[in-house]
Amino acid sequence: MITEIKAKGILNPVKQPDDWFGLKYNMNLYRGCQHRCIYCDSRSECYQIEDFDREVIVKINAVDLLADLLPRKRVKGTIGTGSMNDPYMPVEKKFNLTGRALEVIAKNRFPVHVLTKSDLVLKDLDTLEEISQVFASVSFTITTADDTLGKKLEPGAPPVSRRFAAIKKITDRGIHTGVLLMPVLPMIEDNAENILAIIRMAADHGASYILPSFGMTIRDRQRQYYYQQLDMHFPGLKEKYIRKFGRVYFAPADNANELYELTKQACREYGITLSMPKFTPEKITRKSPQLKLL
Repeated sequence: MITEIKAKGILNPVKQPDDWFGLKYNMNLYRGCQHRCIYCDSRSECYQIEDFDREVIVKINAVDLLADLLPRKRVKGTIGTGSMNDPYMPVEKKFNLTGRALEVIAKNRFPVHVLTKSDLVLKDLDTLEEISQVFASVSFTITTADDTLGKKLEPGAPPVSRRFAAIKKITDRGIHTGVLLMPVLPMIEDNAENILAIIRMAADHGASYILPSFGMTIRDRQRQYYYQQLDMHFPGLKEKYIRKFGRVYFAPADNANELYELTKQACREYGITLSMPKFTPEKITRKSPQLKLL
């Protein structure tokens, strides 16, 4: 179900410093997400999205709000394209909110960091290339190198292989591009073979950075849904999670430290960094209008 609303605001400040993604502002053009990733933290009760997988809320006035707001901003900083959803889920094909918002960002010469699981971002490649004259980065969440496993974990998202292909196309346009290796699901993805395959494919397709986190959040409604999916796709695994993690907020991989060292060594060999380039926020100075002499 798609519901159109008029939002009151569109940019939220990000707590500084943001050492992971380099964001100054966060922009949610939609609420809810059609990618239906079985592990998504946004199902948690604290986010107050009642039907996360079935209802997508479209902020139909979002681009107008952004066009009004950016010229009045006093600090130029990187705008992130969503934390509660993917900016390039299928509904974007109809409404094009992300595409139009990027055009506003380009016009106002603000930097942007797109975080997505979808190669639909390629439709806005020309605009991103324009923004990259200031700063633009595109990061793809990739936590498995296997399309079959990826379809179980992220049933509504494009296959992993298409994301890697998109990395190559974006990199070829001179735009910073990398991989969000997070979350890495315990007992499913936290093995050396999977991690090394991702790093190798990221390097082959031109990714310049990988941001890893070995584990996952797991709380209230998110936990309930995730365990239902484990029963469906990985029989017997739910019981192992319950015994090991109980009701903790963060479930780390058993061998998280070893996997990080493995990642660090492999990335060094491939010339990939474990941090992304960032735009340093800067004050915007505007000339005061001169009064005409009569």
